[in-house]
Amino acid sequence: MHDEFLCHVTGYGVCGGRRIGVPLGTYRAPTLALALWWLRDRASWIAERLDPLPGATPYVPPGALVPVPDTVPDVPGILRAWCADPLRQEQVADELAGGRLVRIAAGDETTEYELLAESVDALRMQRTIPALLLPMG
Repeated sequence: MHDEFLCHVTGYGVCGGRRIGVPLGTYRAPTLALALWWLRDRASWIAERLDPLPGATPYVPPGALVPVPDTVPDVPGILRAWCADPLRQEQVADELAGGRLVRIAAGDETTEYELLAESVDALRMQRTIPALLLPMG
């Protein structure tokens, strides 16, 4: 069982013709449950900033937000759906517990949001070079 997890959230966009990543947060989770909680919390945080629920944001002036066409990917909806899906949460937990990297991503034509998590133990094991056995004597 992997005991500690490194989690990241990054926003990617294009600037000057190059894909640029902007770190939006990192968390070293001491347990699998806290890693999952943090990923859900960050996904919700992004969704709320992209698409605040009506009446929940008194600081947003009326008319500042407008609907987008149905052809635009619903990034906040994708992230909210991921947060609310217990089966997908269990799949992520199983992958992390197995020492595999997990990537959750959603994007539209301007920005991609990526949530990553992986076991710190798995990272250490990948970086470890097998010890050379030298003859004793």
